[in-house]
Amino acid sequence: MKRSKRYRALLARVDRNKLYSVSEAISLLKTTATAKFDETIEIVLKLDIDPRQSDQQLRGSYSLPKGIGKTLRVIVFAEGEKAEAAKAAGAIEAGGQELVKKVEDGFLDFDVAIAVPEMMRFVGRLGRILGPKNMMPSPKSGTVTNDVSQAVSEFAAGKIEYRNDSTGNLQIAVGKGSFSNEDLEANVTAFYNYVRALRPAAVKGRYIEKVVLSSTMGPGLKLDLN
Repeated sequence: MKRSKRYRALLARVDRNKLYSVSEAISLLKTTATAKFDETIEIVLKLDIDPRQSDQQLRGSYSLPKGIGKTLRVIVFAEGEKAEAAKAAGAIEAGGQELVKKVEDGFLDFDVAIAVPEMMRFVGRLGRILGPKNMMPSPKSGTVTNDVSQAVSEFAAGKIEYRNDSTGNLQIAVGKGSFSNEDLEANVTAFYNYVRALRPAAVKGRYIEKVVLSSTMGPGLKLDLN
């Protein structure tokens, strides 16, 4: 892939053979996040798991200690009192089959979809729409629940969903370039320790093979978290 002149200049600042400490990596990344927008800082963990085995897959949700720098738009598939509770908690839309139909008709102006269990028989037909966008409600990710008020509050505040891909990578946003060094380091360290504690029992030997931190438009830096 041909890289831009800007990217090549940023890459020249990075030692490709070095394992950076978290604080070193963040300090360097903040000097390379020079785009005309507030770049997202992402962490990628290469895991030695077999994604084909259900007992080795990692999927769930997690609240970063310093948030992700934005308020997420949440919709809730629920009716009656639970729909009202969802709206009171900050959901931008809440409803039953009419909301399912609205999404089927093209409404996708949201970041997170939550559903109460009894609505899943209707929400299930949205799999082909929400599945590819990783927005399909799931008990494992905490987005199928009866406690809609708490779920809406947490996800609107920036609770993130994570799921390993088909090659064993786990990638999430851990903040913005405008975050303080201390806040970014808190988020990176917290999520790394959280994933480390999720080690599947079936995984033998090395579990986390590599960790890389990068900004939206900048090169990645390999971390030394041992």
